[in-house]
Amino acid sequence: MTGAAAARTAEKLAGIERLSRERPEYRGILAVFRELYGFVAGKEGATGIAFAVPAASRAERAAAGLPLIDAGALRVDGDTASAFLDGVVAAMERVGTDGRDALDALGRALARGTLDLPALFAACLSRERGVVAAAAAAASVPPPLLEFVLEVPLKTALEGVALSLDPAAFDGWTQAYCPVCGGRAGMDELIGEEGRRYLSCSGCFFKWPYKRIKCPYCGCEDPAALSYFTAGEGPTRVGVCRACSRYVKTRDSRAGNADVPLEVEDLATLHLDLLAAKEGFERGR
Repeated sequence: MTGAAAARTAEKLAGIERLSRERPEYRGILAVFRELYGFVAGKEGATGIAFAVPAASRAERAAAGLPLIDAGALRVDGDTASAFLDGVVAAMERVGTDGRDALDALGRALARGTLDLPALFAACLSRERGVVAAAAAAASVPPPLLEFVLEVPLKTALEGVALSLDPAAFDGWTQAYCPVCGGRAGMDELIGEEGRRYLSCSGCFFKWPYKRIKCPYCGCEDPAALSYFTAGEGPTRVGVCRACSRYVKTRDSRAGNADVPLEVEDLATLHLDLLAAKEGFERGR
């Protein structure tokens, strides 16, 4: 698992370098993630987070529409996780002064040991944002910052699990949420000559096939309510659903960037998020 995770981190760093050259307008935001992935590189197995993956009940859980892992499978080594988070905070401080006071406050909370890390990681995994908001208020840190910092080790650990699994184990999965961790789609991708659609989990980045004409957030299959728009010549477009007013970004790998991890493509297409918001659509999650 560690070797595959390290290779994936290297792919992200290579993708950032490439897109920084091709899209100079995104160098600022990409620089933040270059620093973060640079810190993560070689430490993928040192997040302090592990999961008790239930091997025996995989088929049964999949048949019942249940993700393989949930918050109950979470195991946290507090000291190791705190040290990793310290590194994340330090990496963010190295790339600029914006939000430095909040980062300093978060660093102090980590040093004091006042953050209940197992509870916070479980809340992030279960998308219980109220728990994170309460902890952020107690530490005088903006909730989005605390959630972002917590997700760096959490997603690293989740991706390690996803990389260790055989995708064939989830053949037949038809749900719109991830069969590995239950996360919602962050992006999707069209792959192969026929452009088969795959959703990509926003938590562990596992990909699974999904119907081409169907909203992954509300399940709408009415072609009249589903459409897309593009901006520029890149391979990524925006699919919108007028039934629920949400959108998902789709990369057509046949048109380019197939070797760039989707999470890096996501960072370098923020203009599409802005255009979608301007048109009144909210990103699905």
